[in-house]
Amino acid sequence: MADQFHPEAPSREEGTARGSRRGSLSRRRLLGTAGATGLALGAAGGAAGYAAASTGGTATPLTSLGAGAVMFHGKHQPGITTPLQARGHLVAFDLAAGAGRREAAALLRRWSATARRLMAGEAAAHDDTDVARDAGPSSLTVTFGFGHSFFARTGLEKQRPVALDPLPDFSSDRLDKARSNGDLWVQVGANDALVAFHALRALQKDAGGAARVRWQMNGFNRTPGATAQEGLTARNLMGQIDGTRNPKPSESDFDRRVFVPAAGEPAWMANGSYAVVRRIRMLLDDWEKLSGKAQEGVIGRRKSDGAPLTGGTETTEPDLERTGADGKLVIPLDAHSRITRPDQNGGAAMLRRPFSFHDGFDADGVPDAGLLFVCWQADPLRGFVPVQRKLDRGDALSAFIRHESSGLFAVPGGAAEGEYVGQRLLEA
Repeated sequence: MADQFHPEAPSREEGTARGSRRGSLSRRRLLGTAGATGLALGAAGGAAGYAAASTGGTATPLTSLGAGAVMFHGKHQPGITTPLQARGHLVAFDLAAGAGRREAAALLRRWSATARRLMAGEAAAHDDTDVARDAGPSSLTVTFGFGHSFFARTGLEKQRPVALDPLPDFSSDRLDKARSNGDLWVQVGANDALVAFHALRALQKDAGGAARVRWQMNGFNRTPGATAQEGLTARNLMGQIDGTRNPKPSESDFDRRVFVPAAGEPAWMANGSYAVVRRIRMLLDDWEKLSGKAQEGVIGRRKSDGAPLTGGTETTEPDLERTGADGKLVIPLDAHSRITRPDQNGGAAMLRRPFSFHDGFDADGVPDAGLLFVCWQADPLRGFVPVQRKLDRGDALSAFIRHESSGLFAVPGGAAEGEYVGQRLLEA
């Protein structure tokens, strides 16, 4: 899991903050008040520029956590290379009976307009609930995708990408069909739970009679600033450093692995990506019965700092051939980190960007908890599928996890100014 799931990747999407109006006092006016106190706008998102009104009418500047803003418009959709957020919602919709291409286009137009406003820290255009009235954007992102079934529902089968063919069955799957797939998929992320919920509620209301919720899942990560060192690879609910070998935007082949090329097929997917979404239940009671040493053997890395069992730091290349005094491999053949290494899978790689989840306890006190696994790749047949097939054949971690739902979605490139997400598909 240390190599199957995700760290906080550097952002390509941090944008400048925009003023908005909440009630009688606009954020632009508050911005001016903050500037009068000597605060200056940061060049990468206006970290100190937002301010919130108090009951006394004075302005208190937001922290960088609340003031962080991500641009909606761009080459790629937000929420892919954006650093991990503290709160997330994943939700799938099915188009309503009788709804087709026209209704879908109108819905994506509404959704895009709402996402743009909320990501800029503005209120929703209609019937805003005021849930996020006194909050900044809090690095809110909203990401939209299309499922396999969407194209038949809208008469666009000829535009359906080959890469969107259903994922193969895996022997470890225990999938709930009611919580899998869907015509449309939305990912919401933010560093504030109320801001994330506000966006989720606004989008659900925007769906109106055009689409209904098929399934929805809620997740979380560590809040930025909760640790002494920023930029540390995240931990999952097993306590493991999670995502050490994630591809990084600074790498020369990052775009080739994660995004569909500008000249790729179909044309409407240019600069887009494919998201595999899996709800992975962690069997924590069984896992926690293992000693720390046994847990490290399952993963192939030290639990304390994520370094390979053969030594070094988290980023040190593991020595897969090293044996111990007993003549056995230091990193076992079925260790999760060994099986998931790209150089052991023909270079297959994907950008993992998950959220943890905890949905309570069953009657026996067993936690329903684990990982909302989201991975991004230019082609799932070369990214997720070969790695999961290999994991299926002998990953030591498989005894402690269960894949309970699954989805694959085509996520088009970002919308240009004046466009909505998916316009090049729906109005071709």
